[in-house]
Amino acid sequence: MKTLQKKRTIWESLFLIFKGIAMGAANKVPGVSGGIVALVGGFYQELILSFQHLNFIALKLLITGRLKSFWNYTNASFLCLLFGGVLFSYFSVSLFLDYALEQNEAVVLGAFLGMIVASLYLVILQVPQWNSKLLVILILSFIVGLGISLAKPIAENDHLLFVFFCGMISVSGMTIPGLSGSFLLLVLGNYKLLLVDAVNALFKVLSGLLIFDFQALQDPLTSRLLLIMIVFASGSLSGLILFSNLIKWVLEKYPNYTLVSIIGFIAGTIQLVYPWKEKQYIYDANGKLLTNSLGTPEFSSYHYYLPKFEEFNTYAVLLAFLIGAALLFLLDYYDKRRTS
Repeated sequence: MKTLQKKRTIWESLFLIFKGIAMGAANKVPGVSGGIVALVGGFYQELILSFQHLNFIALKLLITGRLKSFWNYTNASFLCLLFGGVLFSYFSVSLFLDYALEQNEAVVLGAFLGMIVASLYLVILQVPQWNSKLLVILILSFIVGLGISLAKPIAENDHLLFVFFCGMISVSGMTIPGLSGSFLLLVLGNYKLLLVDAVNALFKVLSGLLIFDFQALQDPLTSRLLLIMIVFASGSLSGLILFSNLIKWVLEKYPNYTLVSIIGFIAGTIQLVYPWKEKQYIYDANGKLLTNSLGTPEFSSYHYYLPKFEEFNTYAVLLAFLIGAALLFLLDYYDKRRTS
């Protein structure tokens, strides 16, 4: 029975947790793919193979009590360290990101744009040789990515079957670099419901349980959001298993085509993190702003504009862009130096 388990030093384990934190933060921002962090961070293939081992063999090992074999077969230490960082990010860094996006969205997006442009450059370097077939795939994947990024959001839907589907779709951001799971949730209308309201409800319940306060569980809205979170997590797990098996097959059979497709996706969706834009909302025939059941304005699309160089904030965005790109190049340099 093939296992993926590797021995890691304390520093390697801490660095993997840090990568998980970065991955969690990236997944939270619409337009940014956590899979890019995995690809540039050098653990994308191990991540896909680990997801692929979450199968019936793993379930059989777990049910029969062969815990050590289950741990080694699923590469559980890697997944626990990485997703420990992701979870920590969701309840810490992601909350800070929510605040930062609210205060100055352009600067935050500028930093992510710098990281994405740097990651795009690093992924392009991984393609050994270009030819006409790769160029065709590049153009097609760019068109698909652009089409997804231009999609109009639909209304919020808390039906559990649809929530399960959202879970399957959103996890694509981890398995397909360049495809933002959080943006797909935005298009599906459930970004705020699943990544803001449900996460906050879970945090509220867990915080209460730590001090033996069960009052939050008695709130019908909180209970409903917890159920939604459980269904969403189930859909995400199903999506991980499905997409990881598909990606593993594609990576083994067509590695260069896969890389070029990723480049096209990243290039096609890069407008999602373009800093100079304004949100457009939906109004009724009487000019009244439409809101959903939670009182949130109904989002329509973005209005893009050129940077205004007479404004100080423009230079703050450009500085954030340079810092984001430099940070990614620094992490890539450190990771290559460590592995060599």
